[in-house]
Amino acid sequence: MTESGQQPDADTTPHPPALPARAPTSGDPAWVRILITTIAVGSLIVLVVIPVLSVFVEALSRGVTRYAQNLTDPDNLSAIALTAVVAPCAVILNTLFGVAAAWAIARFQFPGRTLLVTFIDLPFAISPVVAGLMFVLLFGSSGWFGPWLNAHGLRLLFTPLALVIATTFVTLPFVARELIPVMEAIGPDEELAALSLGANGRQIFWRITLPNVKWGLLYGLILCNARAMGEFGAVYVVGGRIAGETNTMPLQVEMLFQGFDSPAAFAVATVLTMLGLVSLGLKTWVESQQDDGQKQEEPAEPGITESVIPPKTA
Repeated sequence: MTESGQQPDADTTPHPPALPARAPTSGDPAWVRILITTIAVGSLIVLVVIPVLSVFVEALSRGVTRYAQNLTDPDNLSAIALTAVVAPCAVILNTLFGVAAAWAIARFQFPGRTLLVTFIDLPFAISPVVAGLMFVLLFGSSGWFGPWLNAHGLRLLFTPLALVIATTFVTLPFVARELIPVMEAIGPDEELAALSLGANGRQIFWRITLPNVKWGLLYGLILCNARAMGEFGAVYVVGGRIAGETNTMPLQVEMLFQGFDSPAAFAVATVLTMLGLVSLGLKTWVESQQDDGQKQEEPAEPGITESVIPPKTA
């Protein structure tokens, strides 16, 4: 207050406008940044772009007509169709296992929980060829279950069912490993709230759990499908490489290449490559959707401006 008892005027002295914050810059010299960028881009071109383009160039080297004939060959069509059956079957089985395993690990504490997590990662540590040999030891004629299967007129090895089992084993961790951290991060609060309101297990799963983990589940399905389509080692052992019966696309490509039929091998490889590119595009889209969802969930921090600060009084 002044001597006359009047309120002093607010400070009207003009202030210079605030300068925009400068983006942090790297302290590395320009030549270092250019060198590292050149090495990264060059490696990507040499190791990824050129090999992918060369597959299509070699497949079309003898004309579009020959390319179409190679793709419509009965054995090649059979390999494409078999891959289109084996991969989805493995994805479905791994989805059922992955959801159940992730729910059990993320929601419950039980003896052997750590052991279960270790066993889920086991296919990552075992060579696919070794995995195929394990199934030969189990279901072969002299294996553990081989005599029983033979006595009942059943045959598992060298059939499409063996391919599904081997591919499912190799791709086992993908769905579960994507869902476990997502479910642990979300926590059980919403599910417990729904349970307290009278919802049953089916309603909780379809209306609470699944919407919360949908992007992680879809991401795991895409990775699982991409790995299943390209599986070679395990199916090589249990399938027997029977053209027109147990050859998937990777096996058919190898057989054609060994038979010196490069145009046909690269023609089938283009189908496998295009499916891989589609999987990569879907993977990128899912990642962008996850990032957008996380940004929308982040609360906006309220800003403090001079207009909301009351003037100080003497």
